Amino acid sequence: MDIFCCRLLDTVFAIFLGLCLALLLLFFKSFFWKQDIRARNLPRGSEGWPLLGETLAFLWPHRSNSFGSFLQDHCSRYGKVFKSHLFGSQTIVSCDHELNTFVLQNEERLFQASYPKPMHGILGKYSLLVVSGDLHKKLRRVAVNFVTASKSSSEFHRCVDRLSVSMLESWKGRHQVAFCKEAKMFALSLMVKTLLSIEPEDPRARKILADFLTYMKGFVSLPLYIPGTPYAMAVKARARLSSTVREIIEERRRTSSAAEMVSIVLDILLGGYETTATLMALIVFFLAHEPASLLQLKEEHLAIRQKKGSEEPLNGEDYKQMEYTNDVICEALRCGNVVKFVHRTGRLTISSGWKVFPIFVGTHLDLTLHENPMKFNPLRWKDKAMSKKVMPFGGGLRLCPGAELARLIIAFFLHHLVLSFRWKTEPDDFPIAYPYVEFKRDLVLEIEPTENHS
Repeated sequence: MDIFCCRLLDTVFAIFLGLCLALLLLFFKSFFWKQDIRARNLPRGSEGWPLLGETLAFLWPHRSNSFGSFLQDHCSRYGKVFKSHLFGSQTIVSCDHELNTFVLQNEERLFQASYPKPMHGILGKYSLLVVSGDLHKKLRRVAVNFVTASKSSSEFHRCVDRLSVSMLESWKGRHQVAFCKEAKMFALSLMVKTLLSIEPEDPRARKILADFLTYMKGFVSLPLYIPGTPYAMAVKARARLSSTVREIIEERRRTSSAAEMVSIVLDILLGGYETTATLMALIVFFLAHEPASLLQLKEEHLAIRQKKGSEEPLNGEDYKQMEYTNDVICEALRCGNVVKFVHRTGRLTISSGWKVFPIFVGTHLDLTLHENPMKFNPLRWKDKAMSKKVMPFGGGLRLCPGAELARLIIAFFLHHLVLSFRWKTEPDDFPIAYPYVEFKRDLVLEIEPTENHS
């Protein structure tokens, strides 16, 4: 009986062990089958060095109106969509217009914003770039309300006009100007005046400018919090900016917390200052190399000025007449690529957990979408379909809330510039993507006044 019981136990154990092994086999088969399916559905590509991946090659500086060697090489080898390893994560990189549009239009459903953790230390936890869901909607609503009110405000129009004239008046008697510095000071003066009611000559305005320059350099630096590194300096600069802004707006706080309001102000400053100043510089650069475009732009503004008094400020009705001006702005956005890419994370089965990078330059310089894409040609914007072929301000729920405001500011400035000065750029100066855009030599211009401004 004991022998029978032992054999029965052995048999039961053997059956149990067999079932366990069978289940384990099925598990591994299923696991590897899924991995195989995922691998077969992922695009081709390479992952570069351990830990570093291909981040350094991806960030390698290049002309902003070009693909750069990294994208050129990978797209030629793997196609417009490929896998890589960037910023410490497995990443799907897309230079495909349809996929980029799909990603941006499915924000919060299939994809979500996902910037590297170190960037949160620079941007702050309430930045529109990193928050999502209801908080993003709430903060974006505040930003949109500010932009909408400013765009339609005659007081804001007069402020832009006055600062534009003041900047150009300061050029009298000069033969050269470092335009990037001038544009940054102009954009920052306008933003701090509008947002914080601080005059350009206020010492706090220059303090904000100095901290903002340091702040910007940390965006694409290696995230090493070691004293003296660009990243560590940027985090400290952001803290100083927060402190300065908090002191100024403390008495004006309404529905949002102080921390949220500081982030909103810094986000608007970031967009209004950096993006506007960079776009101004790109337009001036491209127009210097396309005299026919500059002449057509000048003719549009001469027609507008002839209907007004010589010193009468511009207004909203004048802006509506600046059709070619808006084409120039759009073309500079396409050619110059102020924003190269955005960070997203996929929620799809195949890409779940992977970063997804929609690369805007891939769309803007695509031969299949644009004839002679490297050439600056505002006339291409007469084709109404162009607006669907570019995405300089992003798209979907995260479409830049200040896009229209930036257009108005730049249009007003261009009106006074083209009627007041002629200019030339230095032969060896051009825009470089770091990936944020800077000029090699700060865009030094040789200037001379026009006949009606002598």
